[in-house]
Amino acid sequence: MKITKVSAYLVRPRWCFVEIETNDGYTGWGEAVIEGKASTVKACVEEMTEYLIGANPFNIEDIWTLLYRGAFYRGGPVIMSAIAGIDQALWDIKGKCFNVPVYELMGGKCRDKMKVYSWIGGDRPSDVAAAAKERLKAGFKAIKMNATEEMGFIDSYDKIDLVLERVASIRESTGKNFGIAIDFHGRVHKPMARILAKKLEEFDPMFLEEPVLCENMEDFKEIAASCNIPIATGERLFSRWDFKRLFSAGGVDIIQPDLSHAGGITEVKKIASMAEAHDIALAPHCPLGPIALSACLQVDATCYNAVIQEQSIGIHYNIGKSVLDYITNPEDFLFKDGYVNFPKLPGLGVSINKELVIKENAAPHHWKNPIWRNEDGSIAEW
Repeated sequence: MKITKVSAYLVRPRWCFVEIETNDGYTGWGEAVIEGKASTVKACVEEMTEYLIGANPFNIEDIWTLLYRGAFYRGGPVIMSAIAGIDQALWDIKGKCFNVPVYELMGGKCRDKMKVYSWIGGDRPSDVAAAAKERLKAGFKAIKMNATEEMGFIDSYDKIDLVLERVASIRESTGKNFGIAIDFHGRVHKPMARILAKKLEEFDPMFLEEPVLCENMEDFKEIAASCNIPIATGERLFSRWDFKRLFSAGGVDIIQPDLSHAGGITEVKKIASMAEAHDIALAPHCPLGPIALSACLQVDATCYNAVIQEQSIGIHYNIGKSVLDYITNPEDFLFKDGYVNFPKLPGLGVSINKELVIKENAAPHHWKNPIWRNEDGSIAEW
């Protein structure tokens, strides 16, 4: 079997799908994207195509190593996201050829279903209590929300109070045992992060995400010491070598590698095993499309330390199209009592509506993240 064609498509709201075809008629799909840089990642996939044509798609480790180590300059969001989408597509092909879900090729399941959470609020969250209660009624056992708007290195306590009021309203409306994940989104710097972490402790959050950027990973240990809340991070790390530094820095309880950013299934499975050896939980980042979600679930099925899965159905970024619009088997991704069953179809488990993908790519999206400024005009972290 040989790879004969590689195609990349830009589809709304902000995604890039990769399709790999073989001479035996098998097709695999992957999702290769950095949000806001989708066209750049697409170009990188196309640049890598010359290494793929004629290769045996079963040799996933060799192809991964070629794409990573065959380049003098390696790593980073664009290259690793391109590799991720290609890697997912290769696993999809292999699973289809053996007529089994990908997790069966990685040792089989170690759990029967996966806990998921739902997003509420937006970049500037408001009325989150009502939204959280809706998710509770829908059967979810946990939600995630953005904690705050823009915040300076040293900022006013009115912004702190707004965060506390929002989280307090959720806890009051959902009860003590409902999971509340609070995403700082890297918007907060260490001085204010320490204050927020300490004050949020009374609401028993499930975890605090990216209280500071991974650029400052040495600060996680200090923030963790200021509160008794699990610290989560990792969506902006792209390889096992990035995570090696994170594990050495300490202070993190949950890692969140992205299956479409951090080298795909092949790499994240290795990262997850490294985390397990450090007694650190896995909760893959996935505010993306159906292929990325399916890839995450394949890894979740095989990793003992996987605890909860992000998914983007209903997220505020999904405008125009959503996760299930691109697949013809949406019934396989129904949530019940806060859980989802693992994909049933061979490969990644998604049946892609290629006609819609081609139609979307004919008028490609140009999604960019917001640019925020502080009151004094300086750039704020988004």
